[in-house]
Order: sequence, then C-alpha cells, then structure tokens
Amino acid sequence: MSESGREAILMFLEGIGLRVEVGAVSSDSFLPGVTLIPGGLRHDPACLLSPGDLLHEAGHLAVLTPAERARASGTLDAGPQEEMAAIAWSWAALVHLRLPPPLLFHPGGYKGQAGALLMNCQWGVVPGVATLLALGMCKPGGYPDLDHWLRQG
Repeated sequence: MSESGREAILMFLEGIGLRVEVGAVSSDSFLPGVTLIPGGLRHDPACLLSPGDLLHEAGHLAVLTPAERARASGTLDAGPQEEMAAIAWSWAALVHLRLPPPLLFHPGGYKGQAGALLMNCQWGVVPGVATLLALGMCKPGGYPDLDHWLRQG
C-alpha cells in the first residue's frame, strides 16, 4: 500500500472537515480496514486493501446531509444513486490530490468492476456526476472540480 497516498488522503479528509481515526475495524465491515463513524471514518492501516477505499467511503459521507453525516456509523445501506455519487466524488478527490488511479480502482475492488470503472473515468464518463450537480457540489461543466467537498444541506 502506498503510505504517502494514504497520508495525503487522510490530510485531505481532515482538511475538508471529516473526522479520521486509526483503530480496530470489525472484520465484517463492508470494506476491509475501514468503517464509518459519526462525522468520519475509522481505519486500520494493517487491514486496509488500498488507500483509495478511504476516498470511496468518504464519498459516501460527503453526499449525506450534515445531520446524516453526523449520525453515520458502520456501513451505509447505499442504493445505486448513492454508490455512483460516491464513485464520482472519490474520482474527483483522486484527481484533486493527483494520486494514481489504481489507488482508487485497485484489483479486486468494486466487485470485479474496477477496471471498467477506471476506463470510464479516464474517458470522462464518470457515473454519479449528475447527483453531485443536483446536490450543488459542482457546477455544470465544472466536474471534477468540486465547489463543495461536503454536501451543505
């Protein structure tokens, strides 16, 4: 795992206002080594498959209302729209941080669809951008530059 990538991601997440903790994560978490806590994430560096998983889970938090974000814990029951919005958010964050795409779309990620998602994102066909637009997180034509990294309301 890229330690410098993980550190850059953690600093970014804290900088946008998400809480980040290091600690034990239950083995039944949706993604190994990362779980949601109220207002942020807890991760276990020894169990984390890739630092990009932190970005993806943060993407789920980012599109929640502030009240929902403050109550989030464990694993979210995300539907397809929320999942796509988390992908769009995490890709925008990866681009912003200038990190290599395989950190986000690593082998074995996204239920075997990491390669297809990576190709789509590199071609500019990013699922979930419409949701970020609808939430006021970016302007038409402005993606992947986000105006707000966290949903405002």
